[in-house]
Amino acid sequence: MSVLTLAFLLVVMAGVAAGLGLLWSKGSLNELICDGACGPSAVATPDALAREGRPGSTATRAAATGRLDPDAIEEAVRDELGSGDLGSHVGFAAVDPADGTVVASEGEDVYVPASTTKLLTALAALDTMDTQQRFHTRVMRRDDRIVLVGGGDPQLVTSLPRKKEYAEQADLRTLARRTAESLRRVNTTSVRLDYDSSLFKGPSASPTWEKSYISEKIVTPVSALWVDGGTAGGVRVDDPPKAAADTFARLLERRGIEVTNSPIETRAPYASSSQPLATVRSATVAQIVEAMVAKSDNEAAEVLLRQAAVEAQNPASFEGGVATVEEVLERLDVDTTGLELFDGSGLSRSNRISPQTLAEVVVASMRSDHTKSLVSDLAVGGFTGTLARRFGKAEAGLGVARGKSGTLTGVHSLAGYVTDREGTPIAFAVMTDRTKSINPFVTEAALDRVVAALADCSCSSPVP
Repeated sequence: MSVLTLAFLLVVMAGVAAGLGLLWSKGSLNELICDGACGPSAVATPDALAREGRPGSTATRAAATGRLDPDAIEEAVRDELGSGDLGSHVGFAAVDPADGTVVASEGEDVYVPASTTKLLTALAALDTMDTQQRFHTRVMRRDDRIVLVGGGDPQLVTSLPRKKEYAEQADLRTLARRTAESLRRVNTTSVRLDYDSSLFKGPSASPTWEKSYISEKIVTPVSALWVDGGTAGGVRVDDPPKAAADTFARLLERRGIEVTNSPIETRAPYASSSQPLATVRSATVAQIVEAMVAKSDNEAAEVLLRQAAVEAQNPASFEGGVATVEEVLERLDVDTTGLELFDGSGLSRSNRISPQTLAEVVVASMRSDHTKSLVSDLAVGGFTGTLARRFGKAEAGLGVARGKSGTLTGVHSLAGYVTDREGTPIAFAVMTDRTKSINPFVTEAALDRVVAALADCSCSSPVP
């Protein structure tokens, strides 16, 4: 092989590698790598964004050995926290993941957290349940009656899409096929169908939510049984369990099983000897949590809040779920001063959380193999999830910051972790809740600048 030919091949190979790198960073290889959409844990910081001496932003880097300097951190964020773009009620906290010390804070108060509330819900779910646990949607039988039993799978769908979604692993079409097969084995082709959604208790909508959330179909009423997120034709339904049962009835009839009634709510036979006629299993708790955080899925958050309560033997309701979250935070020694929770999604404007609590939740998740996946679930600034279009003008945090955002009208928050110029991780939270008169994109950009200031700061020194 001539020198020119070898050089040409090397150029071609370099071009292919560069092209694959670009496709990887954009997520275009997800179908091959993850058999569907990849979560944030599959995203690596692009080499082009890595500064000299800068480690990648994955959770495994959280063991950097620098000692954080409180004065340097406060100086780094002072001007950005003082920006008028953040409004008049601003809070900030920075916590050292190495020992949980609060190294800097601004605004000793509590704030409306919006969707950063989901960090608390996610931590409680991962801490309380087996992360490999799956939720079962079952069909039980008694004589000529079968009962569709909701197991609290927030990602149950009518049929699995061709392009797989990470957390969608159970569908009614498969459940109908398995049910029909079981019925035919006992020569049954006609049944009465009812449904059971009794796993969850209490109201399906928080009394602290805006009344328009349900009436204007902004949020699905919380239920242990729904399909397609409680929607039909892209519109949220008023009665998710009934809609799921009606869909299941149609699927059974397509399989040659006559359904003789319009399904109604009932209780399934739960005798110890009863075996399900058919079952489908959800994704794992860890996968559902990852999808919930990545998409900021309000409905999934409320379901996970109740599933954690079930595991903790508390009522599977708003109150029982909140009690479970508070128990977990207390057990993990997270500061909960001023904490007021009314839901798991952050839709309630009555929620109050301090920046210190949010930052400490991030640190608490790093301490256990059981919960550390939450850190890698956080969106990557400028690349994934709710931060995919953030940090465009705060480039120091691009690909380096990882976090969970929160947004309601006049409310913005961001919590997660970032590494400084020396590669030392800083857990942070920045919150503001009086910005109705400010363009929300302007406020979001101001939050990004606070985090970018941490990324661009030499805020640590080597440990002796």
